[in-house]
Amino acid sequence: MDQNSDQGSSTGERDHFIPFRKIDVLNAALAHGALSSEAEREQFRQFCRLLGAIYHYEYFDRLERLRNDYFYFNPETDGPARFDSATAEHAYGDLIDALTNVLHGANFVEVPHEEIERAHREHGIVRISIKAPLENYREVRFFRRGHHRETIEIPNWLGFRTKTVEFGVYDDVVLLVTMRNEVAAATSGKKRRKPKVRPGAVLLKYFRNIASADLNALFPDVRVVMSLRDQLFLGVPALIGGIPILLKLASTLTVLFLVAGFYMGLSNAVKDDEMSGALAAVSGLVALGGFVVTQWIRFQRQSLLHQKTLSDNVYYRNVNNNAGIFDYIIGEAEEQECKEAFLAYYFLLAGGGDTEDALDGRIETWLRETFGADIDFESDDALGKLDRLGLLKRSGGRLSVLPLGEALVLLDRRWDNFFPFDGTRDPSSVIPAERGESRNP
Repeated sequence: MDQNSDQGSSTGERDHFIPFRKIDVLNAALAHGALSSEAEREQFRQFCRLLGAIYHYEYFDRLERLRNDYFYFNPETDGPARFDSATAEHAYGDLIDALTNVLHGANFVEVPHEEIERAHREHGIVRISIKAPLENYREVRFFRRGHHRETIEIPNWLGFRTKTVEFGVYDDVVLLVTMRNEVAAATSGKKRRKPKVRPGAVLLKYFRNIASADLNALFPDVRVVMSLRDQLFLGVPALIGGIPILLKLASTLTVLFLVAGFYMGLSNAVKDDEMSGALAAVSGLVALGGFVVTQWIRFQRQSLLHQKTLSDNVYYRNVNNNAGIFDYIIGEAEEQECKEAFLAYYFLLAGGGDTEDALDGRIETWLRETFGADIDFESDDALGKLDRLGLLKRSGGRLSVLPLGEALVLLDRRWDNFFPFDGTRDPSSVIPAERGESRNP
């Protein structure tokens, strides 16, 4: 593969992900100057705090749902052994829906299947050939967020020269792998490698800074295979070194068979020169055996070096695994939702009367000028959040929001009605959750 053209098109789009801390975005918004008085700025801080608390509660509900659904598929438990297949299959659908919704909230996007298949066909930055047991997987999905480009130097011409390579890198990658169940494995006529993970389990892996062409290196149970280059590197010297030994053996093998026949009683006598030739043949066979063992050791050593390269590449980029991922991505989703919502609210409060396109442009320009980041702000998603909370007002194509005082009262009422059990609040006044979320009590 021409590394200079490595996956450039796959990371050419602008990200929705806002890669800055919530507190940094909040402080930058306050420094923008649209809120002139300290009282207004303090109200806006309280607005953001209350908004964050609401999202934290709602996402805690989703976290519990993810944990409950994942129980059936955690590779560290035997969950499905105690439940029927229909229950497990229903839970699998719930798990996938809940997980993809949370990943979307955290601004992850799914990697297309053709890009994953291309990674299997091409060499990436990890300069080894690997093979994944795809027949053991029921489903494989990658989700990525953020991207940048890096430049490195790699050896060329057997290490005598180097060349500069630029390649695309995904900032965050989540891998979901569902193993086939036992029935599917048993009904296949093809011989399979025994998987190291129990059938039906769902593996979740979180990685950081993964080259787009190295996605196949993240699959579970991958094995290193010798590339054509390695085969030639080891095979040609073996062939050159083995030919003289074989030529010497060719002239003495007949004598060796005669001597062997004498000791087996198949012939009556053997001459002294034939005995010497037989000993020479035996020595040649021993030399050939030693040569074969030496080449095999070299082959195994090269395989181990490649396996170490693969392990190092994955080990130092792995952030979290399986159920531990949920807390991380839930927190990330909360952060993204809050930043999107309070940016949309702030700029509508500061400007007012914007159309959706104008709001989108203003926020993207501000992010670029303030943080130097070219971000594709999802204004429609952010406005949907404000609309669901009852903070957004529409007048034709023009948009505006409730003043800070009214917005704080409305959010406080929503917070109070999460647990309306003292008889003074009306449960029906609770604002419904977004589609895809679990309903609040």
